[in-house]
Amino acid sequence: MSSFMQQPLAEATRRIPHWLQSVQARGLSSWEGASMPTRRTENWKYTGLSALRDDYELADADTTLAALPKTLEEGFGGSRLVFVDGIYQPALSNTAHANGVQVCRFDDASEAQADKIAEHLNTSLDVENHLFAALNTATLRDGVFVEIAANASSESPVEFLWLVSGATAPTAINQRLLVLAEAGSRATIVEHFVSLDAANDSFCNGMTELLLSPNAQLYHYRIHEESGNAVHIGGVHARLDRDARLESFHLALGSVLKRFDLVVNHAGPGAYASLNGVYLPRGDEHIDYHSTIEHAVPHCDTDEVFRGIIADRATAVFNGRIHIHPDAQKTRAKLSNRNLLTSAEAQINSKPELEIYADDVQCAHGATVAQIDELAMHYLRTRGVSRAEAEVMLSFGFINELIEGLRLESLRNYLRPVLASRFARSSELSRDLL
Repeated sequence: MSSFMQQPLAEATRRIPHWLQSVQARGLSSWEGASMPTRRTENWKYTGLSALRDDYELADADTTLAALPKTLEEGFGGSRLVFVDGIYQPALSNTAHANGVQVCRFDDASEAQADKIAEHLNTSLDVENHLFAALNTATLRDGVFVEIAANASSESPVEFLWLVSGATAPTAINQRLLVLAEAGSRATIVEHFVSLDAANDSFCNGMTELLLSPNAQLYHYRIHEESGNAVHIGGVHARLDRDARLESFHLALGSVLKRFDLVVNHAGPGAYASLNGVYLPRGDEHIDYHSTIEHAVPHCDTDEVFRGIIADRATAVFNGRIHIHPDAQKTRAKLSNRNLLTSAEAQINSKPELEIYADDVQCAHGATVAQIDELAMHYLRTRGVSRAEAEVMLSFGFINELIEGLRLESLRNYLRPVLASRFARSSELSRDLL
C-alpha cells in the first residue's frame, strides 16, 4: 500500500487496548496485502479516489469544543454522545440512557464488555473483501458499543453526533459503532455526521455493525451533512437473526467524495429489512451508494428504496444488489432506485442487480432517471410560483414520501429546513449553470 494513512496507522498501533490487538492485527494484515482500487475495479468503476490525500493526521487527544452550534443543541429527544474529530466530548454529551440500553466506549469497557466486544466485532463485517473496512479495523483505537438487553424496549433514541471541526491540518477520523440488539429488544439509533467548517480537509472512515438477535427490532438512521472538501468512505453492515426486523434510513448531502457500502445478511428465517435512502449531491460533488442484500435462508423479506436528486455538475452512483441463495425459498425482495436530474450536466450511474438461485421467490427491481417535469413546472409557473420556488417544491415532492415515512418525528422536523435550504441553493446554482 502507498504512503496513504501511514501516520494514523502508526499512531493507532501504539494506542490500541490490549484486548483489541488481535482484531486490529487482522485488519492491518488485510490492508497491507491489498491494493488501492482503481476505475478498473468493478465496484469502483464510477468512483475515483483522487480526493484522498497522503498527509492525514489523527486529531489531538485533547481536542475540545466549547459549545454546539444552535442548530444542533436540541438533538432528537434521547441520549447523545458527541465526538469532535473522533475525540469524545463528555461535556457536550448526555449519557442518561434508557433502561435496558448500555452504551460504552471501547476505552471504558469493563472486562465483561470487552469480552463481548471482542466476540462480536467484525462478525458482520468482512475485512478481507471490504478494503476500507480493513483500514478502519487497522486504525481502530476506540469505538462505541451499544448493547440492548433482551426484551428491553426504548422509545427514546440514542444519538451519536460526529462533528468535523475544520482543523487546519488534514484530519483522519476513524468512526466505529457496534450495536448488539439482544432477543426481543426494540430500540432506535441515530448516527449524525456534521461538518462545522465547509472548507475542512477531513477523511472519515466510518463503519457500523448492527447485530440483531431473534425477534429484535432496530430503527436505524444515518444522516450525513459533511460538506466542502470532506471525504467519507464508510459502511453499515447488518446481520439479522430469526424474525429480526431492521428499518434503516440513510440521507447524504454531497461533498467531494462520499462512498457507502450497505450490507444486510439475512441469517435467520423470518427476518425483514427495510433499507431506504436519499442522496443530494450538487456543485461538483460525488456520492456513491453500494448496497448488497444477502438472502441465505428462507422466508425473509427486503424492501429497498433509494432516491437521488443530482444538481449542477454533480455525479452519483447507486449499485443495488440482491443475492438470493439456493436455500432461500419463499423470499420476497423489492428494490427501487429513482433519480431526478435538475441540470443538463448532472450524472447518475444506476445499476440494480438481482442474482437468484432459488425458484420459489418474489423479486422485483427497477431504476429510473428523469428530469423535472416541465408540465408540472409550467403549472406552477402559471400560478405565480417562481422557477426557483417551483424547483424546491418539485424536489421536495420527489423525496417527501421517504422523509414523511420516518418514525422519528424529531428527525423529520430537523430535516425539513435542512432540505429546504439545500434545494433553494441548488436551484440557484442550476439556474446559473443553464
